[in-house]
Amino acid sequence: MKRNYLKPFSYCELTAGSLTRSSANLHPPRFPGKYRLPATLITLLKVMVDCVEEVPLPFPLNRLIEDICAQKLLPMPDVAARKTLSKITEESAIDVLKRVRSTTTPIYNLSGYIVFMVNKYGSVASTSSSSHGDAESIRLSSQYPSSPSSSVSSTPRRSVYCDSPSSTQFLESPCSCKSASPVVSQYRTPTNGSHGGPVQGRTSPFSCSSLKDAIPTYWPIVDQVATSPTSSSKGTNPNNVNQLYSGPANACQTDSSSYYISDQAMILSGLEFRKLFMVHSYIGSRKLEDAVSLEDAVKIDSKKTMSMFDFEDWMWSKFGSQYCQPSDRSMYLDWDCGKTYLYTCYVSSDGGYKFKGPYLDTKKTHLQRAIGDENVLIVKFAEPEKGDMIAVRNYEKIVEAGILVGVRRYHFFVFKDGGRERQKNGKDDKKRVSSESIKCYFVKRESFTPLDDTDTFMKNCKTIHDVRCLFMHVHMVSNMAKYIARMSLILSTTIKLQVDLSSVSVEEIDDIPCTDENGEIVYDEDGEPLIQTDGTGFISEDLAGLVPCDFYDAKYMKDTNYEKFDSVKSEIGSLGLSGREPLLIQCRLFNEGSAVKGTLLVNKRLKPRTIQVRPSMIKVKKDPRLLDIESFNSLEVVAISHKPKAAKLSKHLIALLTIGGVPKEYFLSLLDSTLKDAQKVCFDQRAAFRVANIYQHIDDSGISIEMFGAHIPLNEPYFQYRLSQLAKEERKGLGEGKIPITESFYLMGTTDPTGILNPDQVCIILENGQISGKVLVYRNPGLHFGDIHVLNARYVKELEDFIGNGKFAIFFSTKGRRSVANEIANGDFDGDMYWVSRNPQLLHYFQSSEPWTRCYSTPSGSLKKPSDFSHHELEHQLFKLLFSTKTHNEAAGTAADSWMSFMDRYLMLQEDDADEKRLIEKKMLKLIDLYYDALDASKSGKKVVIPRELKATQYPHHMGRKPEYRSTSILGLIYDQFQSCKNEKSPLQEIWKLPYFDINVSDSCLKIWKERYESYKQEMSNALKYNDLSKNDAANGVLQKYKQLLYGALDFKDSTRNIDEIYEEAVAIYHVSYEYAIRRKDVAKCGFAWKVAGSALCAYYRKIHCIKTGEREITFVSSAFDGLY
Repeated sequence: MKRNYLKPFSYCELTAGSLTRSSANLHPPRFPGKYRLPATLITLLKVMVDCVEEVPLPFPLNRLIEDICAQKLLPMPDVAARKTLSKITEESAIDVLKRVRSTTTPIYNLSGYIVFMVNKYGSVASTSSSSHGDAESIRLSSQYPSSPSSSVSSTPRRSVYCDSPSSTQFLESPCSCKSASPVVSQYRTPTNGSHGGPVQGRTSPFSCSSLKDAIPTYWPIVDQVATSPTSSSKGTNPNNVNQLYSGPANACQTDSSSYYISDQAMILSGLEFRKLFMVHSYIGSRKLEDAVSLEDAVKIDSKKTMSMFDFEDWMWSKFGSQYCQPSDRSMYLDWDCGKTYLYTCYVSSDGGYKFKGPYLDTKKTHLQRAIGDENVLIVKFAEPEKGDMIAVRNYEKIVEAGILVGVRRYHFFVFKDGGRERQKNGKDDKKRVSSESIKCYFVKRESFTPLDDTDTFMKNCKTIHDVRCLFMHVHMVSNMAKYIARMSLILSTTIKLQVDLSSVSVEEIDDIPCTDENGEIVYDEDGEPLIQTDGTGFISEDLAGLVPCDFYDAKYMKDTNYEKFDSVKSEIGSLGLSGREPLLIQCRLFNEGSAVKGTLLVNKRLKPRTIQVRPSMIKVKKDPRLLDIESFNSLEVVAISHKPKAAKLSKHLIALLTIGGVPKEYFLSLLDSTLKDAQKVCFDQRAAFRVANIYQHIDDSGISIEMFGAHIPLNEPYFQYRLSQLAKEERKGLGEGKIPITESFYLMGTTDPTGILNPDQVCIILENGQISGKVLVYRNPGLHFGDIHVLNARYVKELEDFIGNGKFAIFFSTKGRRSVANEIANGDFDGDMYWVSRNPQLLHYFQSSEPWTRCYSTPSGSLKKPSDFSHHELEHQLFKLLFSTKTHNEAAGTAADSWMSFMDRYLMLQEDDADEKRLIEKKMLKLIDLYYDALDASKSGKKVVIPRELKATQYPHHMGRKPEYRSTSILGLIYDQFQSCKNEKSPLQEIWKLPYFDINVSDSCLKIWKERYESYKQEMSNALKYNDLSKNDAANGVLQKYKQLLYGALDFKDSTRNIDEIYEEAVAIYHVSYEYAIRRKDVAKCGFAWKVAGSALCAYYRKIHCIKTGEREITFVSSAFDGLY
């Protein structure tokens, strides 16, 4: 098979020495299916050949011209321009072309510009180009110019990495000036690529933006060129460039002079990207040219106009079913519903990779909104064996060289550690040591065909670092650990507020310091001042009103309601949507290069369109030298204060409460009561309704609640089955100590803006306003005996002047030597949730301990700043951080598990075991400090090591780890009691039919639904084989299909069919599925009737019930009962 070797943006390798009529075959190659190269390109190639042959130029000039055309995406100069160059000396011509190459002035006509430059500089025999380059450079290192306006003259260099641009928006070329229009090739069609709104900010010269020196980032070379003595000697040796990228599956082969793009990839380059990605996904781990023939490629390309639904179905039957597991299928009913597209790549330890997706998700990040879904590739690395340096090296090659998807290349951008968040939230993290918890995000930076040109907004970014600066000036942070931690802020799942930040006043106000009795500022062990207001600021009432009150529905909505909440559509009328603005907003604010993280409290005293932030919230400061650079400005909402649900205990809380004096009998009685309530669900109306109401979001669209409203008896077979499933959900986690407890809840925390509260006081606002009295306050993942505080809740009248009728938050004092948040597990107010309890029994028994103070501090890590590294060094440091994150997670996990083991032994000891208690307590205190350090290691850069003597050698049986011992602590007793109930088997349930459905149904109707039921079973079986990301969507798609057949609409309430016909078919479905369930003796098989026809069956049953009993038929609204049960 003939191979095409291409440079970026060109279709074949063109050099002055090789391009002649005889060597360049300009006849379009005929592929099967009569596939031809575009006529426009054929004409262009002919013109280029004519120019080269008619006016030959010296080899160095031809190479410079090629370089200019590649760099600026322009066609070759015409005969007149080449003649003009031939009339001056070779040395002078080289100088002119170097000036053309280095200019930042937009060039629309290369031939005319060359003639202009020859007329201007051609008389100069030999001018040092190094002193006349007009490209400005902003250097971000210790060698910064003395003022923002300073410029550094330098000669543009061709290093061993390719600093030529591609044909897409992510180009390696200097940015255009503020007043200049972008340089556009005659083969490019500029489009608005803002993906959700225009980029806010201003444009200005933005050339190299290098950190230490202007070394281009990881770009495999197109040609090794040494056109002047100033060529860079830094970087990788071009002879070893192959080592940067070792062709995994579907990879683009790289050598010292060219990229290899298969004919198949070129044929498919015109596909819509989501379809192109699906092609690569459905060939599994195979190379494109191995799995897809030329005939197949042409056939796939011919189906580019197919709907995505039909295209997926065809691709799966043709390729996916051969090369992929059923769980890898990506199938959705509606591909154009406005959801986020997730493109995923899995990298194996041998350096190979395969794609999966695209998958649809209702959530979105700032990164995806700013640059578009198809420009973001989520990459997951397989966990290497310990000490497997070959795997690490393979991963490093991938990170350096990037990942090729068709004709697009994606480069490493940022990563996020999901394991750390799970640990901070106190969740049982069994996957904490898995690299699956670490997601890498690669962004598109190159494309090897001008046809793939849909976005232009980032074409001015020369390096990956320049792209990062569009989000924040991240090089301003103090260490490398914070560099990646701050960049990962753009990966939070958020809702973007559609507010023009240029019209918003963002003010900086002072933090309130911690002071002693004499009013002196208190400092921590590192010499940093302690502050009371860490992470919290203010927002004006009008801006807070832009957040919808149903924020969590918008962020985590069901698919059927997705389109309602794509974003907050308009500022006009938003207050009407919300009714009342949230009191507290956890957000990310990206504004002109700065990055702000924290909470914003509604302040009615602020003037409209005002946000006030504190220094503790500003995670990345603006670089004063880059204030004119455009940026992706945005106010992103992560969470809001909301009505809390009933809270549950945890292992940590139970252990700390027990040490505080709460008897273990109390917890065992709570567990017993919860288990009995769960058992009553199937025969007690009140208990059944409570559980059905709480869990209706997972109950087949709330079918149990509908059955309640229809007066269907509680002992109906499927009703019993659903309630028993909900009861299991209710019991889930009880063995791990997740026991419901009354008068307890989680609230978002902030500080008292009035300054009235004393250090031992809080202000708590619930549904009915402020509460008073003693409360217990705790924050996950607190491990210290003193992490549960006893505080006094009081009424603060003056607070209403700030927040009005705002609800659902806890306010802490701004007085004293130390913030209460800092005392509780080293917390702050940037969105942390605090467990609050006014449970009478807990308050009666519990006695607080002294608050946590640090006894042991891990030494600080490297103090090198990001600006101390070159681009090459910076990317290498980020790669090292990527895999050191796993070490941080392991340290935190080891500390937490060892603490739990020691705590369990501590709880088992008697009063007369004082010496052993003191020994264990000493170990636990050190583990606590190490644990808190490990949680923050990703930001502090500290290397946390758990000493051997602090590691547990045995674990209590309730932890499920080996080697284990039988625990008799309260935690072990809870586990054993739960297991004894969990293993009780439910009796086999008899399946019978409701008398109200015993009506005549036509044979034809029964026959139709019997046939449909057979088809349904097969389709549902196939759908449930899909992977976890698309399985639910596929299953919902099958259900929607049969609902559509029944109702002629998506649901019963939207149907326009004759109601009697719907009732007859619904009852037919009921009989078909129940008869099958009776034969199989499996009540779960009754589900087809209620999942598809449930609403119609309930409506019919309610109608017949009211006729027979004389009761009035009413519409049942479950939300009316919220909070009653």
